[in-house]
Amino acid sequence: MLSGEFKQYLHEHIPLSKAMAVSVVTAGPEEVVLRAPLGPNINHRETVFGGSASAVATLAAWSLLHLRLRAKGFTSRLVIQRNTMDYDLPIDGVFTARASVDQVSDWSRFVRMLSRRGKGRVAVASVLEYNGQVAGRFSGEFVAFG
Repeated sequence: MLSGEFKQYLHEHIPLSKAMAVSVVTAGPEEVVLRAPLGPNINHRETVFGGSASAVATLAAWSLLHLRLRAKGFTSRLVIQRNTMDYDLPIDGVFTARASVDQVSDWSRFVRMLSRRGKGRVAVASVLEYNGQVAGRFSGEFVAFG
């Protein structure tokens, strides 16, 4: 899927992504990179609000799974079940969230369970990057319903 098409999809289906001015750098079944500016995500300290950082990190991980499932022909509903977020550095400008296939745990088991039982659970991570450094780490578990 083209980056512009996926950005439009996110903005239509997840309106918060539009309010946060999220753009798509890369969108595919191997890697998703999302970008967000400081302006709509700013806190009282003139850095990125933690909730915004977490939302973009979650969205990158969700997007990777969504695109991988679509590439395999699944039209499953995909929801987050639980997550943790670690913040390593303050962010005071444009930042990215990157999720890649190597950050997905046991994809084949997930697909097998989804195919057999109509439900599968998988863990995936994403990384927030700012000025060439890791600024945060997201880890979450998602559930897909067939």
